[in-house]
Amino acid sequence: MAQIAGFAVTILDPRGAYAAPERFPHARLDPRWPEEALPEIGLDVYTAVATLTHDARIDDPALRLALASDCFYVGALGSRATHARRLERLSASGAGPAALDRLRAPIGLDIAAVSPAEIAVSILAELILARGRKPLRSLKAQDLAGRPFASCGA
Repeated sequence: MAQIAGFAVTILDPRGAYAAPERFPHARLDPRWPEEALPEIGLDVYTAVATLTHDARIDDPALRLALASDCFYVGALGSRATHARRLERLSASGAGPAALDRLRAPIGLDIAAVSPAEIAVSILAELILARGRKPLRSLKAQDLAGRPFASCGA
């Protein structure tokens, strides 16, 4: 989905069973640890970093590097409790309040996503929003009064 939306996808994961060509045939796979791969790949204003492994040994170094860069988006998968522990670890490792405020977590727009596919859609939607740097529209019932309504689908 990210490639269809115009993103070049690189998957970093030193665990060969997860970052396998069979699972991601159209993505660039890099089996190195983030602290080795990301400086070489480069992190700039055109880069988004999303950590999805649930493994602090992989996610935390990637987040530290991304938060210290100009990435347009930095997000991490996990519950609010997991995120609170993550913030403590990142803070203890030297990440300041301004950097931590940039971290989007739990990752993805809050669309009540449950399945892996829905979570992927919510993450991609948040990436697209961040890339466009447009604020979310807030429509109230009174804003919709008198407007025509159309619905498609079953």
